[in-house]
Amino acid sequence: MVNRTVLTARGAADTAQLARALPGHAVREFTDLRDVPPEAAKTAEVIVLRSGLRLGRSELGALPSLRHVIRAGSGLDGIDTGLLAERGISVHRNPGASAPAVGEWCLTALLSLARRIPLGARGIDRGEHLKAACMSSVPVSTMNVAVWGAGPVGRACADALAPHVAHTVFAARPSIGQDLAQMPAEDLPGWADAHVVAVPHTIANTALVSTDFLRDSAARKPLLIVVGRLATVDITACLRALDTGLLSGLAVDPVEASDIHHFPSGPKPVNLLVTPHIGAQRGDVRERLDAWVTETARALLTGKGPG
Repeated sequence: MVNRTVLTARGAADTAQLARALPGHAVREFTDLRDVPPEAAKTAEVIVLRSGLRLGRSELGALPSLRHVIRAGSGLDGIDTGLLAERGISVHRNPGASAPAVGEWCLTALLSLARRIPLGARGIDRGEHLKAACMSSVPVSTMNVAVWGAGPVGRACADALAPHVAHTVFAARPSIGQDLAQMPAEDLPGWADAHVVAVPHTIANTALVSTDFLRDSAARKPLLIVVGRLATVDITACLRALDTGLLSGLAVDPVEASDIHHFPSGPKPVNLLVTPHIGAQRGDVRERLDAWVTETARALLTGKGPG
């Protein structure tokens, strides 16, 4: 009789693949942890999470047998890693697998905003022909780009953009190696034509792009591309800046279903690209992450590697 469980958030793993690899465990998929049957929660040894889910004290109270957390991505926001460490629960993540795909999305966003494609498309949706407004763009090849965050995602974005822009630099931080071109963070608003926000969501990074940042960068009227968590920018201030012309364009990828209310249709077309958190979700990346989750879970629970 199966009495041990692996819980996986919908979309975080291939449940059929997991079940084949772990015949001694019941694999249960969930959308909301509160809906997991109590008997499954009590026997869960592994939980596989995706972005946008919380795992804190209240959730852990229902998971007394939990030993391992697997995160098929980079973000740990919403996961109380300190509490997990106190309880001896290990955390396993794979931040690098999807980084090149995010870089590809970032390049797509830069090119789209620079050519004002979202503005033109939104105009046509409204029956407006905005060709003249779309021709006010400048060549990407002349742009200075600032990248905020030098983890795997930030570096992948910089790598994708560098061949196409004039200069790419990182916002300087003590943790960044000397192999990367850097500038003091306070100098970047007055220098950059485009900003890529790729920092993790921490207390220190909440609303990194704020009203003050937007005021300091107003002379450049930059493009803003958000590939980190939505909370790393003050999205209300950013949308206001786009509407008033302080930003020339805004691209936001990490939008969950619960975030859609931030992006209502306004009274006029704007140069805004919003996507439903697809930057890391290419088909080939999903296949690699599914395989990694399966092999990680197998190794943790059985001590067996690929097979």
